[in-house]
Amino acid sequence: MSNFSLAGKVVLVTGASRGIGRAIAMGVARAGAKVVLASRKQPDLDAVAGDIRAAGGDAIAIACHTGKADAIEALFEGAEGQFGGIDAVVNNAATNPYFGPLVDTPDAALAKTLEVNLVGYFKVTQAFVRRLRARGADGGAVVNIASVLGQRAAPMQGGYGMTKAAVLSMTQTFAAELGSSGIRVNAICPGLVETRFAAAIVDNPALRDHFVKRTPLARHAQPEEIAGTAVFLLSDAAAFVTGQAIAVDGGFLSM
Repeated sequence: MSNFSLAGKVVLVTGASRGIGRAIAMGVARAGAKVVLASRKQPDLDAVAGDIRAAGGDAIAIACHTGKADAIEALFEGAEGQFGGIDAVVNNAATNPYFGPLVDTPDAALAKTLEVNLVGYFKVTQAFVRRLRARGADGGAVVNIASVLGQRAAPMQGGYGMTKAAVLSMTQTFAAELGSSGIRVNAICPGLVETRFAAAIVDNPALRDHFVKRTPLARHAQPEEIAGTAVFLLSDAAAFVTGQAIAVDGGFLSM
């Protein structure tokens, strides 16, 4: 068996109904994992689960608002009831409700961004680790989807960038604290990816060109181009990798 295989593993992917989350869910299923799909809208999740099953994989779909502690507990209980214990988590659910100057960020938009992009990641990881320990599991893996905007200034997307910077700090601290338990925690920092989430940039020629001209590969990414790094970080091929933030950005951060 390849050490890139996820056979025998149960992987939870949040924000799995579209875009990067869907691509990662499909990727880990192809690598042999059973996939627990989570996002807020059940019909969209059901469609992804159907796609995974049609391709020969195994998936369940559980609607969940990952900013809410009781919803997270229900998510884990539902997953355990059908698949048993979860072995790995991909925190991908995200929001960016405000596009504009940081100083003008509405309170409600900032609160929502923090709840989903940061508090949700924290609470899902917290629940995952506590349940791993309760069942005496040996090891585990967490992959947090951050962003290049967590490592560079994020004009017009300041609230989003702030949360992604915090995700990187959280990733490093969890990695340091959980390493002795064999739990690895890493982050992926995508550059500009063509998703509905990023449509305000991708569909605006001036904004898109701002990113593309600073990217050595001279293009933006497709969601599937993020999935391979996630599979690697979840697999035994990355057994000695923790606390890292891997940029999948076409070289954007190198410029």
